[in-house]
Parts: sequence; structure tokens; C-alpha cells
Amino acid sequence: MSKASIIGAYNTEFGAFVLKDKATGLVTDTKTYYDLLIEAGRGAIADAGLDAKDIDAIYVGSCSPASFANQEHVAPIAAEIDPALRFKPMTRCECACASSSVALYDAIYAIEAGRAKNVLVIGVEKMNLLPTPQMTHVLACCSHWPSEGSKGWSFPMLFAAYAKGYQSQYKISNEDLEKMLWTAGALCYKNGAENPLAHVRNGPASLEAIMKLNELDARGKCKNMMIAPPLRLHDCSLVSDGAAALVITQTANVSNKKRAVEIAGIGHSVERLPENVRPNMYDLMAGKDAVAKAYKEAGISAADVDIAEVHDCFTINQILSTEALGLSKDGRAGYDYLDGRFTRDDKVAVNLSGGLKSKGHPVGATGASMHTLIYKQLIGEAIGVKAKKADIGVAFNVGGSAVTNCVTVMRKL
Repeated sequence: MSKASIIGAYNTEFGAFVLKDKATGLVTDTKTYYDLLIEAGRGAIADAGLDAKDIDAIYVGSCSPASFANQEHVAPIAAEIDPALRFKPMTRCECACASSSVALYDAIYAIEAGRAKNVLVIGVEKMNLLPTPQMTHVLACCSHWPSEGSKGWSFPMLFAAYAKGYQSQYKISNEDLEKMLWTAGALCYKNGAENPLAHVRNGPASLEAIMKLNELDARGKCKNMMIAPPLRLHDCSLVSDGAAALVITQTANVSNKKRAVEIAGIGHSVERLPENVRPNMYDLMAGKDAVAKAYKEAGISAADVDIAEVHDCFTINQILSTEALGLSKDGRAGYDYLDGRFTRDDKVAVNLSGGLKSKGHPVGATGASMHTLIYKQLIGEAIGVKAKKADIGVAFNVGGSAVTNCVTVMRKL
């Protein structure tokens, strides 16, 4: 089986690209869904040193563009990147927050099958046109609607169930759990401060800074309010707009190995959708299965990983993902974060981009962005914090409440 390699990538800036008039409720779109998709696609093709005519197929990952931006049938928008892309096959993939990782995997299959030589993969989402209640409803549709979304369960509540299960399983005190979560979040804020594309570059970048936000003001309120116990505001990822794109080709076709990164192994494992039918709620069982598949295909172990981008949609999932990747023993990742591990100076660095917590989380773009940022690290063109060592990187992207699990091992050629 022929391996595929990434030969170019591009990440737009992530942010809230709207102007909202509080008095009138009017929302003005300052960078549209179409703008983001086209910018990312053009950027990746140029970064790969190709012309648009060299692209054989396009896969677009997007979670819920009809609900967020009133546009279904989004893959054909890619034809506006360049007239030469007209008549090329274009396909949209949807797997909640893992949509663009699944798009990448479909592109890899096209390469491996010999149907395409060069494939463009784009992840994109525009979330900030909606007011918070509507945005929350759209995301809730990515849960199991009969038992979760329709019952008022939000995603903070779904991941809070994992936090409670983890705390109970490993007998962690409330105080220790809070410090674990806030330390993981602070690490992402610290890294994101140096990422010029990050949505938030001035977040509370230390445990002490987050603890300060928990203090009540004269009105009895705090800036780090409880969202779904034990998860607070700064345990939750951002509502972002943005896009990212990659160009992949068969490794045998790579002409410039200095700017190519091989996709050495992938693991795609899916958990049952309703949380109430899962046998436990204290680890990512399907995530661990995806990790095992990816590591086996790549011929590596956790000890070989230099950098990882993990899906910190909520700080508890950063801890769970770190354990699923084998970077910490089960029940120990929170303590490892407290001990100062996984920083830019550690043997393995986690979320040098700032993660979803700081870089941002435009849900359909997140997987492609993870791969883009690791690709840039591995070819020595880091965006933001530069890894101390970057020969092997891993992306761990999840969709829904840890339902769709996508793990990719990337390696320098």
C-alpha cells in the first residue's frame, strides 16, 4: 500500500469574524464562510508549489454549515478557488468536530487507491453568525438527540460527565481536579499567546491567573463562571470561525522531501453515540483503539512522539487524550500537567499551537488545522512556538462527545 504525504498546508487566522450591534441585534459578517474556504484552499495549493490544475480531487470537512451559515452543498465552493478546479470531483465529509480529519482520511484512501495523485483537503466552519443559544442548539445536534440534545444536555454537560467519572475512578479531590484542569488550560493559553493565528492570544496563562478569575466581585459574580460542574468557562474551548487546508500526494511522487511529511499511520475508531450506553465514563476507550491502530501502522510507540496536538474541546478531554496517546499512565495525566510536563521544553510537547482553548475551535476546521500545525513544525516552519525536537508528531481529533476518534501519526521524510 502506497503511503501518502503532506506537501503543503495553510491555516487562516481563527477568530470571531463578525460585528454585532448590541442595540439592534444586527450581525455583519466580516469574513464569510466562502472567504475562509477559498483563502485556505488557495494558500495550501500555493504552499505545495502546485498549480490548481494539478489537483485531482477535493474533500471538504464541515460540521453544520447549513445551520451556522445557511449553506449546504459546500464542497462545490472550492471551484471558486481557481477556474482550473472546475469539473474536479468535490466531496463534503461530516463527523462533527472531526469532519476535516475524516475528509483527510478519505483523501488518503483516494491516493492509496490510485484514483488521484494530488488531493486538496479543506476544513472550514463559520460559527459566530448565530447568537449563543442557537449556536449551542446546533452543536447539541451532534450529540445523541433522543437521549441528550432533546433533554437539554449541552456539550459542557456531556464532557462534565467524563470529568466526574474520571474523578471518581481515580479518587481525585475536588481541589486537585480543579488545579489539573486549570493547569492544562493555562498551558494552552501560554502557547497560544505566541501563535499569530490564534483566536485568543491574551488568555490567563498560569494556574494563579485562572484562580484569580474565580474570585467573586462585589456583585457575587466571577469571570470564570461555572458552566457545567466541575467545568468552568475557562475549561471550555472557543466558538471560532476559520479554515485550514492541506495538499497530499503519494509519497513516491514527492519531489521536495524537505517540505514533505509522511502520514505514517492513521486510526479511526468510533464509540457508541449515546453516553448512557458506554461501559465507563473515565477514559476514551475508542480513542485508545484509534491510537493503537495508528501507532501499529506507523510502527511507533508513545515513546517516539515528539509533539502532539490533542482535542482540548474541554480541559478534561486534554487530560483524557494525553492518557489515550500513552503519554501518561491512566489516571496520571492531570498530575503530570501539575508537575510541569508537556511544555515546549519537555520530551513531548502538547498543543504548541495553543490548542482549541487558545487557537480556537471552528469545529469543521479543527482536524485540518491540527494536521497543518504539526506539518509546519515537522518541516521547520513552525507557526508560533517552535518544538525543541520535531521528527514525529501526532494529531488526536475527536467528534462529538469523544465519539469519532481520529489519530494520525506524521513523520519527517
